[in-house]
Amino acid sequence: MPPPDLSRLTEAEKDTLILALWTRVAELEARLNAPPKTPGNSSLPPSKGHKANRPGKAERPGPRQGSLGRAGGGRALAEAPDQFVIAKAAACAHCRAALAEADQVLHARYDKLELPPVRPVVTRVERYLGRCPCCGGATLAPVPEGMEQGTPFGVSILALALYLRFTHAISYRRLTRLFLHLFALPISEGALDALFRRAKPLFDDEAAAIRARLRRARVICSGETAVRVDGRTHWNWVFRNEQVVIHVIRPSRGRVVVAEVLAGHRPAIRVSDLYGAQRGHADLWQVCLAHQLRDLRHAIEAGDTVFAPRLKALLLRAVLLARRRLELKASTRREHRRRLERDLDAVLALRPGNRHGQRLRKRYLAVRDGLFTFLEHPEVPPDNNGSERDLRPMVTYRKVTGGFRSAWGPHLCAALKSVVGTAARHGVDAYHAILAVLSGGTVLTPG
Repeated sequence: MPPPDLSRLTEAEKDTLILALWTRVAELEARLNAPPKTPGNSSLPPSKGHKANRPGKAERPGPRQGSLGRAGGGRALAEAPDQFVIAKAAACAHCRAALAEADQVLHARYDKLELPPVRPVVTRVERYLGRCPCCGGATLAPVPEGMEQGTPFGVSILALALYLRFTHAISYRRLTRLFLHLFALPISEGALDALFRRAKPLFDDEAAAIRARLRRARVICSGETAVRVDGRTHWNWVFRNEQVVIHVIRPSRGRVVVAEVLAGHRPAIRVSDLYGAQRGHADLWQVCLAHQLRDLRHAIEAGDTVFAPRLKALLLRAVLLARRRLELKASTRREHRRRLERDLDAVLALRPGNRHGQRLRKRYLAVRDGLFTFLEHPEVPPDNNGSERDLRPMVTYRKVTGGFRSAWGPHLCAALKSVVGTAARHGVDAYHAILAVLSGGTVLTPG
């Protein structure tokens, strides 16, 4: 904006302008003097933080660790070796005298491991068409399940390709080289793309079943992170509890996504951060205390000595209680909550002069009812770290691959992540979960 013509201003207008500019300068100076936000005092991801150098070898405290610094544990011997090598001496290495069986004792037993050469197993199918000599009708011979005409690649190849692509973020080009070099199996990038497209409906159906189970849940935790789809920012939402997890990728970060996923279901308790679209979808709310502790730390670093230090101490007391909440009786938990609420009233009555403290005081006056829900309902976690952990593989995938270029790829990835995350809750690893879905099974337990 062009500066005003001072010659046309009255003395009162000049005084008003000077005061406004003085206030603005004070605000800008306060921002310049504020501590920078880091992953330790805000919601910035760990990748945005400064990585300190490790101390040099001469600076590291304690004894040097290595082959001579500690007793080695060694690898446990296999219970059922595939083959044995029995090494016995025929003669003395010194005088060349013959050694009998009775002259020798077992000195060492150890395993040597090797991977066998992996080659594809090719099954040639010859299918015959018969002509009836009586009626002239044609009969096509049936084939075993899984041997139908179509793609030459079986379920095990597809499961491995999906596992490597979406769990380890291996690109199409690297996948083709990996299959060729390790398994002597030439497969083109187009063939991989066609395989993934054919697998998508199976994972969509399994994700729909997981979503139906989520819509009956009493407690739901949720979070979101950015992904890139065709050069545009989308959002990977996660909805989870101790039994299931659902990932969806949408172009919106708004409340409409929550309404779509829950489809009218209103859980008893919701666990999330303070993002506006996450709020108001349940009867009760548990605010993520981990996020609050980081924000309070930033306010303390920015100079608030009145409000943030006291509330941080109070929330740390709550975190300690959360660690043993399952061991406490209901009456004990209620008494602890009454004490925390009473101390919270005293903290919220403070009048901080620092603008960061003022902002946080206003925040907690509005969300105070969601700070200690876990003490009334011990099955509820006090933070949303579980959602952050479920989102972390997608963040890694985004950083390695740069995102998605097709319209269907994000939905297949989200459905597969839902299957893998749900299976992990029931002790099934990612590869076998993928193989189970491709084989017509499910990762859901009855219930």
